[in-house]
Amino acid sequence: MNQTFAKTQTTKTQTLVINALFIALTLAATMFINLRLPLMGNGGLIHLGNVPLFIAALVYGRKTGAIAGAFGMGLFDVLSGWALWAPFTFVIVGAMGFTAGLISEKVPGNRVVVNTLAVAVALLIKIVGYYFTEVILYGNWIQPFGSVPGNVMQVVIAGIIVIPLVGRFKRIAGQFDKRQPLN
Repeated sequence: MNQTFAKTQTTKTQTLVINALFIALTLAATMFINLRLPLMGNGGLIHLGNVPLFIAALVYGRKTGAIAGAFGMGLFDVLSGWALWAPFTFVIVGAMGFTAGLISEKVPGNRVVVNTLAVAVALLIKIVGYYFTEVILYGNWIQPFGSVPGNVMQVVIAGIIVIPLVGRFKRIAGQFDKRQPLN
């Protein structure tokens, strides 16, 4: 009984640490590695926050992907003076991470193809989610189209970076899972 409890506690602690790490990485990559496009509407913000988000989702699964995206990018909005956007970001990017992780976990087949599909579906969630968010915030059906190029670019760039590497990351994560907990 005691050994089972210790293993459960170790697993919970590892999960907590991994989730916190990916929240921090997503926040940092969004906050410090970004470029604002000079377009109408929100103008589009290109950032690399989707890189750790997709690594979290494709390596650790839907829950970690959702947590990293929702909290990491939601915190970015709050800390960057865009607090009005934070609830929308929390839902949209959380859904992106959850869905990408779910597809990666559940869809059989070639991992590169499956992960590409997962990123493509996340891209659709981002485009549709932020389009309607801007319609709500700006009260205009045309202006939100100005943000679409930035949204597409940031997800495509993240996919180009993450998809070739995610298999290696998953193997490395698997090696850590096989190690015995420290006593």
